Amino acid sequence: MELNRYIDHTNLKPDATCADIQTLCAEAKAYHFASVCVNSVHIAQVAAALAGTDVAPCCVVGFPLGAMEPEAKAFEAARACALGAKEIDMVIDIGAAKAGDFSRVEADIAAVLSAIAGRALLKVILECCLLTDEQKQAACLAAKHAGAGFVKTSTGFSTGGATEHDVALMRAAVGPEMGVKASGGIRTCADALKMIAAGANRIGASAGIAIAAAAEEEKQGGKR
Repeated sequence: MELNRYIDHTNLKPDATCADIQTLCAEAKAYHFASVCVNSVHIAQVAAALAGTDVAPCCVVGFPLGAMEPEAKAFEAARACALGAKEIDMVIDIGAAKAGDFSRVEADIAAVLSAIAGRALLKVILECCLLTDEQKQAACLAAKHAGAGFVKTSTGFSTGGATEHDVALMRAAVGPEMGVKASGGIRTCADALKMIAAGANRIGASAGIAIAAAAEEEKQGGKR
């Protein structure tokens, strides 16, 4: 397993500077991470920095609350794709999910998918810490029915992050056809490996360098 290719190297801080984002991209290229994930204000810079590499430009949409009109999320996603995004991580309408209105959740996802128009992979953030297991399952099915590529545990900006329980639940809900991204509070190689064992095939982390370095150290240790 090439752990680096599981990692979305992430900086979603509101005070991230252009210099911070340039460093993030340089690190991702050096380590061959799966993507660089940023707020949409930075996506043009990221797309330019990653052109011709094996690292995908990724940005969040409706982040971090998801409490936006579907049309607003759709516009943000379409604009991000026009600026070079190849992956979009959108936050669902969490209030609709808590109310049990999963037709509204699905319509929200479908609006973003329509705006993307096949130009980018869509990952759907559930914010699991705010939902019951039944609501998580139903949200996963809404994302699957809408045609999203991935479901994702968390924004990392709410009351909790990724757990093995949630990753396993999401994997069971979507089956092998979709991706599952674990994100929020994943800071060590051990954390990442636990999430992968539970069913994740993408890891969102701001600690990508530390995770990759620890994985390489373990690999070298195993060769001795």
